[in-house]
Amino acid sequence: MKTLWLHVRAPFAAFRAFQAGVYRSTAPIIPPSAAYGLILNLAGIEMRLPTAGPTTLIRSGLPALRLAIGAHTSGEVCSLYQQLHGYPVGASGKELALRTRGAKYWIAPVRRELLVGLDVVLGVQSPDSTLLERVGRGLRGELEEVRYGLPFAGDNNFLFDRIDILAEPPAVHWYTRLGRDDPPRRGSCRLSVAIDRADNSRTVNLLYAPASEPTREPPDQAWTWAPVVPANFER
Repeated sequence: MKTLWLHVRAPFAAFRAFQAGVYRSTAPIIPPSAAYGLILNLAGIEMRLPTAGPTTLIRSGLPALRLAIGAHTSGEVCSLYQQLHGYPVGASGKELALRTRGAKYWIAPVRRELLVGLDVVLGVQSPDSTLLERVGRGLRGELEEVRYGLPFAGDNNFLFDRIDILAEPPAVHWYTRLGRDDPPRRGSCRLSVAIDRADNSRTVNLLYAPASEPTREPPDQAWTWAPVVPANFER
């Protein structure tokens, strides 16, 4: 399969798993599920399933992509405090509702991580070569389809500085999957590969770690199919 190489940079990013609580963490690098959504957005392929429900669901039948993710330079995970406005579960604080006259009445301080200095290289393969061509046309503004919003770096107020197509990849620290019997490695983390917004227990996360030495070509264990391995292909 033909490979599309992208150099992606953003001053700030946040890639969060489904989580609640006063501390919201971020992955140290763009996970395959977010890279997958970014590629489809650039190609003008709608992921959202039209629904009247409160949760944005993901369409079925979307094309599969084989992705490799490498850190060109390592971003730094930082954190900040924010006020979180929400509706608490149960009856907690219900006596405060009258004071706000219908507005959200539960305000709590939370600490949120963000990734400063996202600088990654993506390798993208697809059984459908026209999809990769659409990514290039999308970046050049040549697609006629209306796309939803701007591509964003995990959080919709964090935008990309640059997304460049590369003729060949530079030497980067590729994130490779760890097997059950592999020894511990520095920087290991769980990254989401496939998101199920209707049933989070079906969301797929895999264990990765950055390679200790930068290389130009991704090793085999750096390649991951997202969201699923298509028929007639191996993970």
